[in-house]
Amino acid sequence: MRTIAIMNRVLKELFRDKRTLALMFVAPILVMLLMSVIFNTNSTTDVNVGTVAVTQKLNKEMGSLKHVNVKTYGTKRAAKKALSNEKIDAIIKKNGNNYSLTYANTDSTKTAAVKMAFKNGLTATSISQLKAALKKSTTGMVKLRVQLQAMQKQQAAANTMTKSTAATAAAKQAVATKSTSTNNSTKSTSQATPKITNHYVYGDKDTGYFAKMLPILMGFFVFFFVFLISGMALLKERTTGTLNRLLATPVKRSAIVFGYMLSYGILAVIQTIVIVLVTVWLLGIEVVGNMASVVVVNLVLALVALAFGILLSTFANSEFQMMQFITLVVIPQIFFSGIIPLDSMADWVRDISYIVPLKYSGDAVNDIIMRGTSIFDEGGNLLVLLAFLVVLTFLNVVGLKRYRKV
Repeated sequence: MRTIAIMNRVLKELFRDKRTLALMFVAPILVMLLMSVIFNTNSTTDVNVGTVAVTQKLNKEMGSLKHVNVKTYGTKRAAKKALSNEKIDAIIKKNGNNYSLTYANTDSTKTAAVKMAFKNGLTATSISQLKAALKKSTTGMVKLRVQLQAMQKQQAAANTMTKSTAATAAAKQAVATKSTSTNNSTKSTSQATPKITNHYVYGDKDTGYFAKMLPILMGFFVFFFVFLISGMALLKERTTGTLNRLLATPVKRSAIVFGYMLSYGILAVIQTIVIVLVTVWLLGIEVVGNMASVVVVNLVLALVALAFGILLSTFANSEFQMMQFITLVVIPQIFFSGIIPLDSMADWVRDISYIVPLKYSGDAVNDIIMRGTSIFDEGGNLLVLLAFLVVLTFLNVVGLKRYRKV
């Protein structure tokens, strides 16, 4: 009976807490619907290939493949510039009978797609050339047969010795012609087997998709743990009455917010540096750009997470509700951060990414790590993150007004 009584009391408390009930049942449904939209609208990634001195036939064969766009360039220098500006994903240059392929390799999926497209295009081109050579050879053999038949008719009117001599000469000529045709065909086939050389701007042939995910996951874990710690800590201050006593003093709300942000910010800085350094050194990720730039971008993201966590803690009545806010605020961000290629999503789904802080930090860190971009070139992404920080800080100051008693 006592067990039943305790159960009834807990259930009554749960059913009175409408916010907890909503988070328990609505949040998982929203996340599942979001995942359904993202994965159902996601299609094969498009790849852009730049070619230099490549035959029109090969360009046409590669361009006929789905999700492959071919752009021709007059010089390799122009193609390299396009590659560095992210307009193309790979360069294919023909040197005589050989090919040189250069991949950006920032996305192993695109690298594999380019290799497959080139292989299929080259195979189709070789088959077309062999068909043409076979057709030409067949036509030559038909003509030779007609000539032999004509010679045989002429020889029928000649004497036996002359006929025998002419037939012998014709046979020798036919054998010589056939041998020459075979040798030319063999030589053509030998020349049609090109040497292919692969070059990688980032990483090597063993670089996998995890290399692209790692910079984004690094930012995600920085955001997640700073958000969780700051939100839980401030919630504890509020539920224990510490925040209410502080708000009863003449201290300005802005001073309280900045004080909390500075205190938790110091821990966030240390945590961010540890996460970045351990991720890079322990997992052996190759950093083309400046390591300090990677740390700076993640520090700004950590401050955004700090302000976000403090803001949402003002709406939570318990640690349980704070944990449930993670499913609504933190988890959906990972889908729009770049782990799933955004260029393969529907336009309206892609637009959601522009209100996600992880998208901007992921773009900046990826550019620095994989392309060696300077932090000054990432000014746009950093400005957006700073704008998030300013807006969230302002909302924190306004949000404390609801708890001020005097």
